[in-house]
Amino acid sequence: VLTPPGGTAGCVAAGRLAKAHPSLRILILEAGPHTREVETHIQPARYVSNLRGRGETVTFHVGKPSKSLNGRAPIVASGRALGGGSSVNAMVYTRAAASDYDDWEKNYSNKGWASKDLIPLLKKAETYQPRVKDPSVHGKSGPIKVSIAVSQVTIAEQFLAVSKVYDKERGQTDDFNDFRNVNVYARWPRYIDGESGRRSDVPHHYIYTQDHNKNLTILDRQRVIRVIFKGTKAVGVEYIADKIVKAKGVQESSVARASYLVVLSAGAFGSPAILERSGIGASELLKKNNIKQIVDLPGVGEHYMDHNLMFTPFCGADDVESMDDIFYGKQDNVATHAAQWHDGGKGLMSHNGTDAGIKLRPNAEELGDIGPAFESRWKTYFANAPDKPVVIAGTVACLTYRDLNPPPGKYYSMQYFTCYPLSTGHVHITAGLDPYAPLDFHPGYLDDPADLGVLRWAYKWTRELARRMDTFRGELAGGHPEFPAGSKAAAKTATLGPESIDSPKIVYAAEDDAAIDDYHRNKVGTTWHSIGTCAMKAREQGGVVDPRLNVYGVQNLKVADLSIAPDNVGANTYNTAIAIGEKAALIIAEDLYRHKLSSRL
Repeated sequence: VLTPPGGTAGCVAAGRLAKAHPSLRILILEAGPHTREVETHIQPARYVSNLRGRGETVTFHVGKPSKSLNGRAPIVASGRALGGGSSVNAMVYTRAAASDYDDWEKNYSNKGWASKDLIPLLKKAETYQPRVKDPSVHGKSGPIKVSIAVSQVTIAEQFLAVSKVYDKERGQTDDFNDFRNVNVYARWPRYIDGESGRRSDVPHHYIYTQDHNKNLTILDRQRVIRVIFKGTKAVGVEYIADKIVKAKGVQESSVARASYLVVLSAGAFGSPAILERSGIGASELLKKNNIKQIVDLPGVGEHYMDHNLMFTPFCGADDVESMDDIFYGKQDNVATHAAQWHDGGKGLMSHNGTDAGIKLRPNAEELGDIGPAFESRWKTYFANAPDKPVVIAGTVACLTYRDLNPPPGKYYSMQYFTCYPLSTGHVHITAGLDPYAPLDFHPGYLDDPADLGVLRWAYKWTRELARRMDTFRGELAGGHPEFPAGSKAAAKTATLGPESIDSPKIVYAAEDDAAIDDYHRNKVGTTWHSIGTCAMKAREQGGVVDPRLNVYGVQNLKVADLSIAPDNVGANTYNTAIAIGEKAALIIAEDLYRHKLSSRL
């Protein structure tokens, strides 16, 4: 069995299969490096430096300039290390709505992918360390550890304190990740082991724990060019060393053969690109790239989805905890925090800075504020699915826009992202078999005007909470909309303290709303939640794989990563990637061993 490359879901599946049946030989080909015991990865607060490209563990994909973004070319990072995004992400623990997975089964005929099928797998994967009133929805002994920060969370505590008295319509809970809860405020768990203070990623918990198993081989820094076929049967892959050392301008490729199965787990960018270089995709695109067609499958690379993320910065009091020293500070400051972490996983180095939030749905008044462009979406998608949030919002204990060059001080931010944007995009190859060529990438952000209305509402809503928090000392003007001169909504750049709880809401004129929309066009970006480009749908619906993850039109080839998602999920996507990996392990076991192996998983 080949799993190129070693993304989150692929490593989950490979780890489960290798442990369950030692006679099964598995090869993982990973384009990036190992992260085993690498402190810049296992120390949680280091994730910002990884996502900013200070290393070799992410790939940056540059989108086309977009009219919807005022001509900006958005950039999206994806993981490029063993374990994919689980090794570099922000470790935010958010589970999808149960109806998200039920929709996968009901709307796209994907039997076995409903919430009743996936929730047990997600419980199996985790050890949920916080104590909650209803522990039945969480796992107790899985490999992935989940915790809540117990100290140095002043920003989160103030956010929850304000929401309790300001937004009495929405309550508070000890768990907003039970697959059902929305419109309740809560502490935000993290994929961080609360006992050791370490990142809880897939490689360290599914792969590196299996040194005694000689059936699992990992080749890092190897980039897959294409799948090799004998007729329409996948029999291996062609790959090259990712660290190119050219001899007379020529680099030799290698071939790995698969006796049973090839499984692609290269994510929403890599998997469709490998398929297209292999001759599976839209016929016109393959012809344009001079690639021999094996299957005309026009859904490959289409239906790209993400969430639209925003941060808004605020000035804080001098006594609040901030992650800025680690995220953007001098090396001496980082070293001090690292030393605390080495003392039993203590200190801010064991944090991710995201400690409180809410899965948010609008009330009737707020629906009106979002505007008529969203009305149809609400009625057809949200009204009868009360577990689906429209926005996820919360706090971040840092300044998120360093390019503003703020004066020394403490800062915090509000974050919000749209959970089910109507806008979608695409990703395709551009240069034949060249695996290094830039992709034809258009994420589609804000192409549908309904998405702007949701973001506008989220900005206003988070701003009202932020300015009532005890630490509030003003708004960092460059990080907020450029409101017209004399606007009552203009940013308050300095104040001695917060607004009172009962102070009136900011009133926005039509011109102010236009400024907010323009602000979002200029600022909105990726949530690093790329999915959907090899969708698990019927072929006539633009699908690429069937419910058994088989690629249409060929044999012995599956895709197991977030690219198979047929629709979006209202959550950070690490949890869904784990679900896909666990499900893929069961499917592969059943296919290969006719149910003999699956009983051992």
